[in-house]
Amino acid sequence: MNGELHAAVAAGLVSAEESHAALLQSIVEVAMAIFRAAASSIFLFDEAEGELVFEAVAGEGSEWLVGRRYSSDTGIAGWVLTTRQPVVLEDVRRDPRFAREMAESTGYVPYALMAVPLIHGERTLGVLEVLDRPPDNPFTFAEMGLLSLFANQAAIALDLLQHARRARALLLAGDGDTAAVARLAATLDDLEGPARDSGVALLGLLGDVLQHRPA
Repeated sequence: MNGELHAAVAAGLVSAEESHAALLQSIVEVAMAIFRAAASSIFLFDEAEGELVFEAVAGEGSEWLVGRRYSSDTGIAGWVLTTRQPVVLEDVRRDPRFAREMAESTGYVPYALMAVPLIHGERTLGVLEVLDRPPDNPFTFAEMGLLSLFANQAAIALDLLQHARRARALLLAGDGDTAAVARLAATLDDLEGPARDSGVALLGLLGDVLQHRPA
């Protein structure tokens, strides 16, 4: 096993994706609560496919939207992604950027939103949105700084999630020892508690052994 693959295993590949996804979910849940919104979502930009993917959703749509995809040049989220600019809208239905057909396909059509790009370094990784809250308490640009704090954390989590997924793909694409380690890692995903902890430790030791085996 070469150094790159060993690093992926040693970094905790077994649980990395789950932990980063859980962090993204907690971000949208806290954002929804802080802004008293009806829903909040994080979109991941799948650059290879040119699509935005619902990666985490709280509130309206949380039961069915995760994993849904649509073109990255569509709607207000697409505009935020492309321009790297935040937006606040009191009535999205009057905005020419609003993709009503796409919104209807999700089963939830908002009337107001606030959205910010998720930027990590020079890369735009996605978009964070909060949707709808009581009419007597509309979204304002003054709150953009607070939402940006959530966006900073979400961008870091998205970057880590993408690294974990690339590392897993690298392992699964291998053969021989690499594939065996990948299968072991997949098996550990079904374990819990002490058994999982022991398995993760064993996987790390196995990676060390394979890295230092004789040529």
